[in-house]
Amino acid sequence: MGKAILDFVDVIRSKNAGPFELTFDLIFKEYDIYNKIRESGFINKALISKLYQIDESDVISIINFDPAAAIKITIKRPLSAGAVGERDVYGAQQHAPLMTIELPL
Repeated sequence: MGKAILDFVDVIRSKNAGPFELTFDLIFKEYDIYNKIRESGFINKALISKLYQIDESDVISIINFDPAAAIKITIKRPLSAGAVGERDVYGAQQHAPLMTIELPL
């Protein structure tokens, strides 16, 4: 069993990346932990597609940003911002599935 990601990050957030995409930031407390996760490839398209119940092809990018010990993830929005039936026009409440990640540490 892994360790809760919430123990290792200062920030988990989501926001719009335009009307058709969502972006997520994971900013780690310690560079050593960030580096272990980055090198392991644990946070990958398969994990994100499983968490968000989307096709892997809808995971646009996963970018490691070493200077900030951060991982940025971008996915296609299931519904565009402001569309009928869309419930979070700013994309600010979409990070909750990331909070359930158990890191293999």
